[in-house]
Amino acid sequence: MPLDLPITYLLSAHIPEERRLQLEDEIPHLTYDITEARLVLGRVGTKKRAEFELRSRKLWTKEVKGTEGEEDGIFEGQESGGRRQEEGPARKKRRTGPTKIPDNVEVVVLDSSTESEAEEEENEKRSARGRSGSSTQSEDVQSPVQSPRQEIASSPPREESPHTPRTPTASQEGPVFNWDDTVKVVKLTWFEESVAAGHMLPLDGYIVYEGRRIEPPKHQNVMKPPKSPLPGEIISRARSDSPHASSSPFSKRSYPRNQLSEHPPSSQGSVTRPTPLLRQTTSEHDNPPELPPIPDYLKTSYSCQRPTPLYTLNDPFIEFLVRIRQARILTNDEVGVRAYSTAIASLAAYPHSISSAEEVLHLPGCSERIAALWQEFNDTGHIGAVDDIDNDPEMQTLNIFYEIWGVGPKGARDFYYKKGWRDLDDVVEFGWNNLSRVQQIGVKYYEEFQQKIPRDEVERIGAVILKAANTVAPGCQMTIVGGHRRGKPESGDVDVVVSNPDETVTLYLIQRIVEEIERQEWITHTLLLSTANSERNQTPVSWKGDLGHAGGFGAGFDTLDKALVVWQNPEWPSREEDLAADPRAKNPNVHRRVDIIVSPWKTVGCAVAGWTSGTTFQRDLRRYVKAVLGLKFDSSGVRRRDDGAWVDLEGAGGKAPDMLTAEKRVFEGLGLEWREPSERCTRTEEMRNVSEELKEIKGAIANIAGEMGGATDTKGISDSVDAAVKKIAVAAAKVEIYNNLTLPVHVADSALVDDTVLVISPYYNDDKDR
Repeated sequence: MPLDLPITYLLSAHIPEERRLQLEDEIPHLTYDITEARLVLGRVGTKKRAEFELRSRKLWTKEVKGTEGEEDGIFEGQESGGRRQEEGPARKKRRTGPTKIPDNVEVVVLDSSTESEAEEEENEKRSARGRSGSSTQSEDVQSPVQSPRQEIASSPPREESPHTPRTPTASQEGPVFNWDDTVKVVKLTWFEESVAAGHMLPLDGYIVYEGRRIEPPKHQNVMKPPKSPLPGEIISRARSDSPHASSSPFSKRSYPRNQLSEHPPSSQGSVTRPTPLLRQTTSEHDNPPELPPIPDYLKTSYSCQRPTPLYTLNDPFIEFLVRIRQARILTNDEVGVRAYSTAIASLAAYPHSISSAEEVLHLPGCSERIAALWQEFNDTGHIGAVDDIDNDPEMQTLNIFYEIWGVGPKGARDFYYKKGWRDLDDVVEFGWNNLSRVQQIGVKYYEEFQQKIPRDEVERIGAVILKAANTVAPGCQMTIVGGHRRGKPESGDVDVVVSNPDETVTLYLIQRIVEEIERQEWITHTLLLSTANSERNQTPVSWKGDLGHAGGFGAGFDTLDKALVVWQNPEWPSREEDLAADPRAKNPNVHRRVDIIVSPWKTVGCAVAGWTSGTTFQRDLRRYVKAVLGLKFDSSGVRRRDDGAWVDLEGAGGKAPDMLTAEKRVFEGLGLEWREPSERCTRTEEMRNVSEELKEIKGAIANIAGEMGGATDTKGISDSVDAAVKKIAVAAAKVEIYNNLTLPVHVADSALVDDTVLVISPYYNDDKDR
């Protein structure tokens, strides 16, 4: 069980990159916004250093005196080697008399009066909650329900062990965290030793600094911010989906090319709006809602240990978070991407419709920020950060570049910031000769690649590939993987894994398959044909383990044979007539992206599992295998981390008869419960068909409302529209019929009820009342 920590921020200074990533995965309630944190962990040994780390992140505090029975940073002089403070030389006594201050020095008084009214109210509420969890529990029956982050963890009985705190005090009998409005900077060793002990150790001997939040001093000798934000600093938390259907990306350039930022925005750039605060009222604590029980599978931080369906009751809210996550990708905010991915996966696995922010806080990986975003969504039907990105042309342009095949997030930023391009016309005019062949094809067929592929077409493409494979090597088996296997109604591309129980057959099989499909004129361009696995005779890639590589990764670890091709159906109804009239007649069928992967049979289960599961599911699978089993998982196999030796999980009991059996053996060998592909939908990309459907619904209702003459409560109408859209979306999610909505809405009553509520009902294909 993970430690029940408060909202925690990790200081990255003096922590190696690989260890930092591991800690970010291990800390249960990690935040990347220090203003949310109640606990700050880091390799900090002195009070002054702790204060500097907080100030450098724009968190201003006033030291809490008398903490742990001492003043002025009792642990400031404690060394990492464990020398106790009392073993050092006697400290000088603090001067308590008045201090003369030069006349030219301005005195800034920092006291409780500098706190805002909202902070004072929050402090009172936290103090009340802290008192309700104290040792006097006479009113326990009347105390409000606490969230997991607000429950007070009592220290376990003290035992002699290597994890016993080094500076014992009487306070160890009390709670580890008393929920006042302070920030504690605690040595990272406390967390590491608590993890080893399996429970939270007392903080005595580990606290470096404790301070109470205050407003920034009015006069500070710091650089003033620029009067106008640099391009790219407008939005750093959200992204918008480019409206490809409504306008062509090859439209006239809308931004002068000389308005170029010399530097891209950093991942820690400014944002247009402050961090949303989770609002609470006294009535919520007087009458706390009864929250649904959290399933046991949601009490783990690994999404590979829980079912995550394709559609959930909380999809409308998740859609907004997915868009924010995509913005983090575009702005190179890696930690933000991981944080939102974790929260999205947790929300997607939750089987109940969320009804309160308190309910969000109970879910693993969901911080106060996520709860505040849900509250904003629940109150308004939208999220301000996403609204900002919808109106930001810079992010829209980055998104266009990002969706060019072969470009990716880094390439998109390079196009925009380094090269100064603002649309696809710029890419063609100024950079065509410098693009890779994949990128040139991505630009050439940009609009076609944006069109989603229906399930039946995906299956027809798969059938052609399997037939070609068996033509050149009888006995081949194939699995269509990716989003299609997880149940998505449409796919961005087609991914298939091909193998053969006879491993001599799969040697250079990819080359023969591509040649056969090209002969049948299904492939128009072969962009990548890799035979790296065959070139090493299909043996597991050489890898020396963690001890043999500084970064822990060997070169070319995932090197299955694969081909990336552009696909086009060579047949169309008027083909013969068109070619007779013009031998160079253009094929009207849409070009598709297809990836063909060939795996040796001994690791085909890993290949299918890796290429099927959602991105966060795969990430957590690798985390789980590393942390729990000391192994390394990839779609090309499983290896030991100490020496890099290959681990055979699929050959137990003889050769697997089919790919599904091999995949199930991988789950069993890793100690995981089998999850159907439809239960691995950790949602790292926007369900665009759902999002566009909701936009159409909202637009239709708004048009109806706007045509109603004599309506005076326009805000009431707008709020009702938002509420109606959410209700329709939730209702659709319950029966999984997003793609059966043929009309945006059917108006049941065109009049306003009580001047505010528009009565509407969904309209379905089969005309049945769902």
